[in-house]
Amino acid sequence: MFQTAHYSGTKQEQFSLVAKQLEALLAGEPNQIANLSNASALLGQFLDRINWVGFYLVDGNELVLGPFQGLPACVRIPFGKGVCGTVAAERKLLRVEDVHQFPGHIACDAASRSEIVIPLLKDGKLIGVLDIDSPEINRFDEEDEAGLSYFTDVLVRFL
Repeated sequence: MFQTAHYSGTKQEQFSLVAKQLEALLAGEPNQIANLSNASALLGQFLDRINWVGFYLVDGNELVLGPFQGLPACVRIPFGKGVCGTVAAERKLLRVEDVHQFPGHIACDAASRSEIVIPLLKDGKLIGVLDIDSPEINRFDEEDEAGLSYFTDVLVRFL
């Protein structure tokens, strides 16, 4: 489990603060890998009750593992396979309450029970996905969707 920093305020205020921290952290840095690394580290520190957070990047018709925080992970995921591959194919966010109920779920970490995946779109083109797993069923809610979507909107400006 990650050690999380203390953030106070509503969930919306907390996501706003972490997005501002991301902006300050990435300002002036053009390297995509460095920026994704810091973004995953920031989310790993910010989010509680998660066991994996990271990025998969588009490589042809599949996703390849990018910077992350957590246990070793699946390296390549074809579009349309598992939660991440489905998000890549459909280019829309997916929040899965129980991954064991998701047809074709790819279990990289047996402890994962719920998942949220957000597409990274730049100028209408898919460049990757943000993937976050939790060992709790139904860990993520609509506020997480909104906050993480905002976070990725800020991030994509630096990629």
